[in-house]
Amino acid sequence: MSNIINDLIAKITGKALKIVFPESNDIRILEAAEKLSKEGLVKPILIGDPNKISKEYDLTGCTIINPYDCEVYDEMVESFVTRRKGKATIEMAKELMHDMNYFGTMLVYMGLADGLVSGATRSTGETVRPALQIIKTKPGISRTFGYFLMVRDEYKFIFGDCAINGNPTAEMLAEFAVESAKAAEMFGIDPKVALLSFSTNGSADTKESRKVKLATKLAKEKNSGYIIDGEMQFDAAFVESVGLKKYPGSNVAGQANTFIFPDLNSGNIGYKIAQRLGNFDAMGPILAGLNSPVNDLSRGCSSEDVYKTAIITASQVLLN
Repeated sequence: MSNIINDLIAKITGKALKIVFPESNDIRILEAAEKLSKEGLVKPILIGDPNKISKEYDLTGCTIINPYDCEVYDEMVESFVTRRKGKATIEMAKELMHDMNYFGTMLVYMGLADGLVSGATRSTGETVRPALQIIKTKPGISRTFGYFLMVRDEYKFIFGDCAINGNPTAEMLAEFAVESAKAAEMFGIDPKVALLSFSTNGSADTKESRKVKLATKLAKEKNSGYIIDGEMQFDAAFVESVGLKKYPGSNVAGQANTFIFPDLNSGNIGYKIAQRLGNFDAMGPILAGLNSPVNDLSRGCSSEDVYKTAIITASQVLLN
């Protein structure tokens, strides 16, 4: 197991954080929940009918909640209607509270759980939509986004947004830069954030490069205390000799470890190239910017992926 996960385990051990798993019908979820509870890392909450959950796993350390037989169901329905501010009727709420993801997300919103992990059998939209409607983004944050923690040996980097927003605005990129820096710190990275482009320090003048240049300006104006610079090409951000030549005077060029991509195309392609050609372990997507942590699994995930994602989710609780 990577040193990063071991470091996170040390932080969450003994905190008794409650993580919801809406997909209790999946053996990967049950394997991870059993391991997490036995190791005392989190208190898993499984959503589903106890009579239909496999008996092959020792789930004595887990809480099982049936949406069709739940003491707080009526309170949950009323709370959801209030939260949606006229966008949902009582009848709609009752139906949605029988959707495992909506039910699990409401547990987080009501303070009955600390975070949620889903997506082993559901789409990203089915995981993210309830979170956006119920938990919503932090004050001052307009959009959630998905980053990857890229790890190989002693190297560790943050790549974002690689999962959610197709063509983010300059304002959104500025938010991603600051929130990615906060995420980097959670993994023991001293963040130096590069906003990436095909242009370096004005070498090209197009609407695409101007967007990244403006995003950099807006990110710096946030006075977050983080080291942020751009616009710059990846080689200028990553290779010291190239950074000195292409962007002299930058305190990020050639030293970056947190990379903000200008759009989803480049972000998704970039992390997969690093994963497949560079042999990096890609942990994520990890969602950022929400009031409480909700994370999306790949439908091709392993039980080990679920285990690690739950540990990361619990660590985000402490970060929030």
